[in-house]
Amino acid sequence: MPTPRHVVLVVAPSEEVAEGYRSYCLAHIAAAYDVVLVTSEQPTWEAQFIVDSEVADPLDEQALAAAGLALAARHQVAGVMTWTEDYLVQTARLATVLGLPTSSPESMLAARDKASSRREFARHHVPSADSMTVTSLVEAAVAAETIGYPVVVKPAAGMASIGVRRVNTAEELFTAYDAAAVEAGHAIESTQVLIEAYLDGPEVSVECVTHQGRTSVVAVTRKKLGEEPHFEEVAHSVEAGDPLLATVAPVATAAVQALGIDNGIQHVEMRLVAGKPHLIEVNGRIGGDMIGHLVHRATGISLPRAAADIACGIAPDLTATRTEAAAVRLLYPDTSGTLSVRQFPGRPTDRPPWLERLHWQRQVGDAVLLPQDGGDRDTARLGYVITAAPTAALAQARADEVSRTLLIGVEPAAQPQQAATGATCAS
Repeated sequence: MPTPRHVVLVVAPSEEVAEGYRSYCLAHIAAAYDVVLVTSEQPTWEAQFIVDSEVADPLDEQALAAAGLALAARHQVAGVMTWTEDYLVQTARLATVLGLPTSSPESMLAARDKASSRREFARHHVPSADSMTVTSLVEAAVAAETIGYPVVVKPAAGMASIGVRRVNTAEELFTAYDAAAVEAGHAIESTQVLIEAYLDGPEVSVECVTHQGRTSVVAVTRKKLGEEPHFEEVAHSVEAGDPLLATVAPVATAAVQALGIDNGIQHVEMRLVAGKPHLIEVNGRIGGDMIGHLVHRATGISLPRAAADIACGIAPDLTATRTEAAAVRLLYPDTSGTLSVRQFPGRPTDRPPWLERLHWQRQVGDAVLLPQDGGDRDTARLGYVITAAPTAALAQARADEVSRTLLIGVEPAAQPQQAATGATCAS
């Protein structure tokens, strides 16, 4: 008889748009484990990957614990995990309730609360931006003058660059602080706002795997950002054996250790200032925007499978089986309005073999709202393109080439209105 498979409990959001960004995670885990799911609505697209589910609001710790205990009563759950930023602390507490391997809820809280992160980075001598916590516009103005313009204004427990803005002068501070404060007010871990020194240099993320206190760096993601003052990420690329690994790995590892994270996947964001890494933040999860898929496509290493292994107390196999590169180009319109056209020109057979995926998350007739008009990534993004190549530079060039050929039309709105939001794509 076949050996029974371990059961992994996944805590994940239920939004429909998440299928385009996280279905690969469930597919990788389901290939090796039986998956039970806690989500806020009845599963739809997830059904093909799971054996059971419970509906509960993951932000409600009592409801999440009840759902987890119900699943544990029906299945021999061996591990608990999430890839959703908002659920990190709650999921760690659920794993603790079930007596299963996890990083401590306190370490997840330190990662979620960027003010706490900054304090720990400073205490452990991890290079990071100067930062001050504020709770009013007056305090923000004093902090900005103390640190020196330009500064970055951000919610302390935000995600996906929502509410994050570069401020060059005191005149720009009011609007930026107000946007950050509104976003901060939605957070559970901290409702404070941070004023930080602007780190001038290219941004990267370092994809880490930590098992029983030992952190391995498996990939570097090179990023392309949209125009400031917003920090919208518009492209990512991953190349196996990136020479930047040697530069960023020690700082990424030190940052993970500084926060006390000893199990799980970490998506560590930093900027290279004069070629030297400076921490932005540590996210205790698989990176969003298909970054985990790029890592797998470039190296053969599955971050979702590693996350499930670690959740079950099993040492993950981090052996690279590929030496390739992959890139994703995130698609945004030039203007806010109503999407009127979205099309790849020509026939499906005309698509080049290196074009791995073209994914649309907006339908014709949907409203889109860019950050400069009061929106954010969730209200503006149309989808993404993924390409493969021997090098990251070529993969990104190919992704940019495809994005330029797409037929995208938006009928501008006379007065931009708040668009309906989708799921957080990086969650």
